[in-house]
Amino acid sequence: MLSVAGADHIITMDLHASQIQGFFDIPVDNLYAEPAVLQWIKENIPEWKNCIIVSPDAGGAKRVTSIADRLNVEFALIHKERKKANEVDRMVLVGDVKDRVAILVDDMADTCGTICHAADKLLSAGATKVYAILTHGIFSGPAISRINNAAFEAVVVTNTIPQEDKMKHCSKIQVIDISMILAEAIRRTHNGESVSYLFSHVPL
Repeated sequence: MLSVAGADHIITMDLHASQIQGFFDIPVDNLYAEPAVLQWIKENIPEWKNCIIVSPDAGGAKRVTSIADRLNVEFALIHKERKKANEVDRMVLVGDVKDRVAILVDDMADTCGTICHAADKLLSAGATKVYAILTHGIFSGPAISRINNAAFEAVVVTNTIPQEDKMKHCSKIQVIDISMILAEAIRRTHNGESVSYLFSHVPL
């Protein structure tokens, strides 16, 4: 639809699967929220050197290992054991979060059932605090009431989706502004400069 509508270049952020780029016949720049996330963690979590980065499902392992490596901290992941008939999904935590600040990282959260479950799991496993950092905050249905009732210190999202309305109903939601990253990508593309710098740096 974008191509037919006349777009000749796509600039996007944290595609759910990077393979999506291959479906376009036009250039696609898939930017990452990671540099902005790293900056937020260092500026807003005083005890970040004693944190552990946690993926709420096995699919996000690559994302959390990358962040953990750049912060030089450990990572953990939560594995959902698929239910047999009439059983509830069981969440299994792989990794040691005891006495650490746990930071859940994922690319998006919709109804927030998984991350709220994960937060409970982390606290019962001995984490001192739990944060969630998500690129795309969809927050549909019961998401806001779930976050309000969960034990998060903060649920941090970027503004790839506008969050002003959701923030009015949930004091835990904090926003990382990524407009500068998109603006710099547009500027670099327009001037024929390299966009790959933005994969690992926040624009000044």
